[in-house]
Amino acid sequence: MPYEMIAALMFSTMMLMLLTGQRVFGAIGFVAVVAAFFLWGDRGGFDLGFSAAMKLMKWYPLLTLPMFIFMGYVLSESRIADDLYKMFHVWMGGLSGGLAVGTIGLMVLISAMNGLSVAGMAIGATIALPELLRRGYDKRMVTGVIQAGSSLGILVPPSVVLVLYAMIARQPVGQLWLAGVIPGLMMATMFVLYIVIRCKMNPALGPILPAAERDLPRAEKMRLLRAGLLPLAIFFIMMVPFINGWTSLVESSAIGALAAFGAAVLKGRMTRDVFENSVRKTLGISCMFMWIILAALAFGAVFDGLGAVKAIDNLFTEQLGLSPWVILILMQLSFIIMGTFLDDTAMLVIVAPLYVPLVGALGFDLIWYGILYTITTQIAYMTPPFGYNLFLMRAMAPPEISLKDIYVSIIPFVLVMIAALALVMLFPQIALWLPEYVYGK
Repeated sequence: MPYEMIAALMFSTMMLMLLTGQRVFGAIGFVAVVAAFFLWGDRGGFDLGFSAAMKLMKWYPLLTLPMFIFMGYVLSESRIADDLYKMFHVWMGGLSGGLAVGTIGLMVLISAMNGLSVAGMAIGATIALPELLRRGYDKRMVTGVIQAGSSLGILVPPSVVLVLYAMIARQPVGQLWLAGVIPGLMMATMFVLYIVIRCKMNPALGPILPAAERDLPRAEKMRLLRAGLLPLAIFFIMMVPFINGWTSLVESSAIGALAAFGAAVLKGRMTRDVFENSVRKTLGISCMFMWIILAALAFGAVFDGLGAVKAIDNLFTEQLGLSPWVILILMQLSFIIMGTFLDDTAMLVIVAPLYVPLVGALGFDLIWYGILYTITTQIAYMTPPFGYNLFLMRAMAPPEISLKDIYVSIIPFVLVMIAALALVMLFPQIALWLPEYVYGK
């Protein structure tokens, strides 16, 4: 059988298994090991999984994964995120749409705390959404704000998804995280500008907070500011030594975890339940990602051995005559289509063995492509009919918000995200300048 046909058979078998409801790592790993067994015999089948496991265990930067996840869960379980929202409530309430702007700020800081979009969605839906609805904000506006803001969790460092991409694409995690900073802040700024302009045109969408609720004594406002900026302070304590070259990424992640733990202790919120829940959730998420990375490494090894990437490169460039940019755009469109029924990790491990080497062969920067993948995944999360974030919001939203409201609410924010994606594609230095500057030093 031609190697191209074997690669197509592997890919179709994997997709079929996923459609039957199998776990992502189970489907991918099973197809990889069985294919290796038939291709290279007993020894090939046994050695493939073992070598992938050893490669995973020897990958030192992977230690950052549980550290950052633990940091995020400590800050969220100890309800330090509540202080953030109180700060934005008081400081931004005098602006039309100010609480919605504050919610975007909350989401950016939550992203810097946790690195998972689900955490931002959960906190936004439980803390911000009821408050915004109670204050008379338009339900479609606030639903879109929370969905768009929560998607920043997979772009703003410490993004767990970028750790997974780094492992599969064999790229430095630190460079990928730094590459996500400016695009993430740019996208958050574009969300804020949209909210401010829209509420300026129609103040009923985001009423100003009554003066009695925001005219607090200066001392109280400063206290709220200090409490709300605590997660940001932890982020800087963790990242400044890394950016200046004083610590490695793993050491910085340990500093972040210890700083979050210490902050919870000093505020008197590190109870036994908080600690136990944080550790349990950290262990669960870390193990899930390790299984997925293990399966992806095994699957990628078979594809490398088959030479499938060269065959696909030849098909697109030589036989079909497509330009590298057309191929890149087709890849991005495929992510949006897959995002209607898969989450970000599943999408990455399914197509990474094909896409990542192909992107390198076409002459594109793999750090830059990691940011493109992440932004496209954010768009896919919010694209009907089956976007991942749409159903998370449906599960968490109150009864007065219908599925139609949720679908309509994301249209302007998706357009903003597409504009941000186009800017990063046209001007790669938006993503590449910061890592080049820091690592150049």
